[in-house]
Amino acid sequence: MQLGLGAALATVWAGRALAQDSPQAPAPAIDLQNFDFEALSSAMRAKAGQAYVEQPSQLPQVLLDLTYDEHRMVRFRPDHALWRDQPVSFQLQAFYPGSYFKDTARIFVGDGKVFQEQHFTGADFEYRAPLDPSTFQGIDLPGVAGFRLHYPLQRPDVFDELVTFLGASYFRALGSGTRYGLSARGLAINTATSDSEEFPRFTTFYIVRPKAGDNQIQIYAEMDSPSVTGAFAFTLVPGEQTIVDVTARLYFRAEVQRLGVAPLTSMFFFGEHDHGARDDFRPEVHDSDGLVIYRANGERLWRPVRNPAELALSHLAEVSPRGFGLIQRDRDFSHYEDLEARYDLRPSLMIEPLSDWGSGAIELVEIPSANEANDNIVAFWVPEDKPKAGSSYEFRYRMRWGLEVETFDRLAHVSDTFAGAGGNAVDEPQPNFRRFAINFRGGTVANLPDGVAPEPIVEVSEKARVNHVALDRLPDGGWRLAIELERTESGPVEIRAKLSMMQRIVSETFLYQWTGSV
Repeated sequence: MQLGLGAALATVWAGRALAQDSPQAPAPAIDLQNFDFEALSSAMRAKAGQAYVEQPSQLPQVLLDLTYDEHRMVRFRPDHALWRDQPVSFQLQAFYPGSYFKDTARIFVGDGKVFQEQHFTGADFEYRAPLDPSTFQGIDLPGVAGFRLHYPLQRPDVFDELVTFLGASYFRALGSGTRYGLSARGLAINTATSDSEEFPRFTTFYIVRPKAGDNQIQIYAEMDSPSVTGAFAFTLVPGEQTIVDVTARLYFRAEVQRLGVAPLTSMFFFGEHDHGARDDFRPEVHDSDGLVIYRANGERLWRPVRNPAELALSHLAEVSPRGFGLIQRDRDFSHYEDLEARYDLRPSLMIEPLSDWGSGAIELVEIPSANEANDNIVAFWVPEDKPKAGSSYEFRYRMRWGLEVETFDRLAHVSDTFAGAGGNAVDEPQPNFRRFAINFRGGTVANLPDGVAPEPIVEVSEKARVNHVALDRLPDGGWRLAIELERTESGPVEIRAKLSMMQRIVSETFLYQWTGSV
């Protein structure tokens, strides 16, 4: 199972058994002359009371037949961008439907109360070679594949890409100085379960037209799928960290096995702790190198992500977490050596609940991947109560996209994780031995004088034993925790490690799952 392009564009759901071909009452119409989020929510709640009806694609065959490479040659004309001729800080461009993007979305634009549909035509796009532009003349577009907003992030005279909504409920944003990397989704349904994954889709967007001087923009969206409908509100504030405040109201048609709230999707191919035998000139290739969790009690957890040999799931139980995110902590270009991809500039993304989410768990899904084209890392919040038909939920949270989105305090943080074969260096490597080197930097322990050191606390699950633990000072003032483990049983081994001093925890908690692959 891999989450790459196919997942982002998924249009086939296991829940199609819910679809009906027989006519039924239409969903309540939204009054476009008196729009607000409450009216949108009421309409989505009423729609959830009706059986899901799959809408066949309305695209002409010539668009459906476009190959992936041909579709890439259709580009929106920048001189047709919405609001380009107005003194505002945002511009909107649309994505062409067709090829993998068989489902279309409708876009309405208004002042927040009164909206009208924004129609895009073939004339809004250019058709580059080898496409023949005459083939696409006169084609009526029933909608678009998605849209993107531009904003002067770096310079006042250049409108950079800010956020993209494209495919199912996928979207991604940029902070200053970053390049596109990981993505977010509106919702995840049955990810990594025995049921086939379902991909709810944003079917309609309502975008509030920006005014002169506005430094934020408001977007509303309708969501639909066999199991759930939803009303979403997004407030975007661009900057060094681009902030996206989200309100998600969900209404369930059917019970789902696993609900994933605020899902994040990223890529980890290989890195310093999980490189295998790959013959690549680059030392590391990943969009994110770890999952961070800020617990309600002030503890901070750090879990390096991996590219496992087999599908791996980690269930991290939490109550009212302060935040979680997929992070790219390593910002040293020499650790990647990729001038094209610039993995050192991929954004990190933090999720901060703005309401009490109660009891649940943060799920981390790590999927084997044979290349860097696949998004193989997924993280999301799973509420303790499983949704049933007729149930409804509201989740409010803040997203922070940028180079630096974490808040480091008195706790030392994990800056690097290295792993390799354990045992005696002069003997053949034994797969049941594994050595880990964990670098802690920052926090109050960075100020300790020579001869004074914190105490390491290391815990492992019952399938392994600890053969060796050592803590040494790094040349730059940080601390290196070295651990050697010996496997005693087959199966995953869970590792927890942190630093303590005077009976107080002085570092974040390092988590790792050793599955035995080297």
